[in-house]
Formats: sequence, C-alpha cells, structure tokens
Amino acid sequence: MTEAARATRGQQPGIEIVEPGLQATVQEHPGRTGMLGQGFFPSGAMDSLAMRAANILAGNAQNAAGIEVTLGNFAMRVVHRDSVVAVCGADAEVTVDGEPLPTWQSRRMPAGSELRIAISTGPGFRLYVAVGGGIDVPPVFGSRATYTMGALGGYEGRPLAKGDRLALGPDGGGPSPRRWRPDVRPDYAREWEIEAMRGPQAAPDFLTDGDMETFFTRAWAVDRNSDRTGVRLASQRFEFARSSGGVAGGHPSNILDNPYPVGGVNINGDMPVILGPDGPTAGGFIVAATIVQAGLWKLGQLRPIGDRVRFREVSAEEAVELDAQLDALLSENSLEDA
Repeated sequence: MTEAARATRGQQPGIEIVEPGLQATVQEHPGRTGMLGQGFFPSGAMDSLAMRAANILAGNAQNAAGIEVTLGNFAMRVVHRDSVVAVCGADAEVTVDGEPLPTWQSRRMPAGSELRIAISTGPGFRLYVAVGGGIDVPPVFGSRATYTMGALGGYEGRPLAKGDRLALGPDGGGPSPRRWRPDVRPDYAREWEIEAMRGPQAAPDFLTDGDMETFFTRAWAVDRNSDRTGVRLASQRFEFARSSGGVAGGHPSNILDNPYPVGGVNINGDMPVILGPDGPTAGGFIVAATIVQAGLWKLGQLRPIGDRVRFREVSAEEAVELDAQLDALLSENSLEDA
C-alpha cells in the first residue's frame, strides 16, 4: 500500500482538503525534466520561486512537493501531527483557525487545525502551500508534479477535491517560525517585465526588425483564456518577413512542426502565447522569443484580465547571471525570525 493510501485510511500524518478552490494541484520544482522527447513538458510549480521559498520556510528541500493554489478560496486541515506550514505567492488573506498568517512566513499548525486562503485580489494569481516533510505522493517519471492533461503525477493525476487526504513525509520537528525578509521578496505588480531572448524563429527570416521592436517595446495585455498550458496575450498584426509559411501552411506564422522550448513565446497567427509548464512540446508555429530560466516564475503570477507584460531582451550571459542571482536569493540567508 502506498503512503498516500495509508493516509487516506487515517494511518499516516497528512493533510485533508476541506475546500480546493478554483484549482489546487500537487506540484514541485523543477518538475518532470528530461521528458520533452517523450512528449511531456515538465509541469511543476508555475511560480517556482514562491514554491521553493515556501519549502525553505517549512524546513523542506526546495524540490519537495507542495500545493499550487490558483486564485485562492482554499482550505486544508492537518491530521495526526503538528506541522510547520508556509504560504508564499500572491497577496491574499491567510488564516490558521481564524488567526492571521502573513504570506511569506511560517508557523506551526497543531494537529486538527485548519488553514484557509481567501480569494486573492492581487497582484499575483497563485499561492503555494508548503508543509513540513513535503507532500508524499508517488513519483511518476521522476516527479511528483501533477500533469492534469495526461492524468499523471500528483494525487491521482488530477486537481485536488474536497475530502482528499495527502500523506506527509517526515519533517524532523521543523524550524521555529520564520519569514522572508521584506527587502528580498519578489515584487508583484499589474505591470510585469519578463526577461527573454529572441528566437529560435525571429528576424530576419520569419519576422521583421519592426516586428521584433514591437515585441520588445509593447505592453502586452494578458488574455482571460490563459492557464498552465499557455498564457495568451493580446493579438497583434505582425508584418512578417515572408508572405506565407510555404509547405508548412498558408499563414506566415506557420512552420513545419518542430520542438517548442519551455517559456517559448509562440506566435499563433496574430496571437502570442507564452508556453507554460503544461504546454505542448512541439507544433507548427514560430517562436519569436523564449523566456529565460530566471524569468519563468513570473508566468505563474500573471493575472488574466488587467495584467500587462513587457519583454526585456537579454543576452545569454545575462540570462546565466540572472539564474545565479535567483539561486543565491533562495537560501537561508534571505530569512529572519518571525
């Protein structure tokens, strides 16, 4: 019998889902890596920064599994043991048995107590719950991340539902209450700047220099039809450097099917779509730019309707440096006693 099954029967410390909200799934960082060739994007936390930060507060390894909560209206109960919990991500009211728990801060929850996350009014769109010991579900293809479109990973390959019981790993007692220092917390806003590199299909072969200038200077509105598969942006009539896609199709955004990078900005006709962690691994549209690793976490906090994005072009060297800075930020040095 699996750990999750034992938890369901009440024999294992864990958590019980009281209210799942719009969508709550078990996720982790970095997700199901190395599977692009088999047709799987990595899944995992859409905002990996907040997920990793919550794990550090809870005394877990940064790659421990936690819960990704979209928008809020979520509640859970800890069962059969006291547990350290932390919630990071979007602005929202969080309580433990009715007492406020600030986001980006940990505390110990007595067995039987209930954590609630109200609807987030923003900025930000997703919150991440880490519990001491991490969510103990069986890894699938090397990851506990949920991929709902493939019905695999996480808890039964699906979003969490009321009454679900999730097992917890051993937490060793957990640390005393801590919080993320205010001066190092990420800035959430309604106007976002996301670092990206052009290509693999950009000017001069597929788009014009004018198209790329527009791409990197326009404030792109986030479309309401956005999810973990892709963040859709406002449509744009591109000039394009060619009149058609040739043998790939009549529209100049068409190309012969090729692999897509995680975070690629796919130009689907007149609509740019940022490919999210559950996105397609291949397709027949150009990718004008690709978000660098250190900027991917921002996708998880883009709020449909109201948020806007500007892309900042960076070099490969700057992308590597930004990634190193992010890793340095995610450490015990960024915490203080609460």
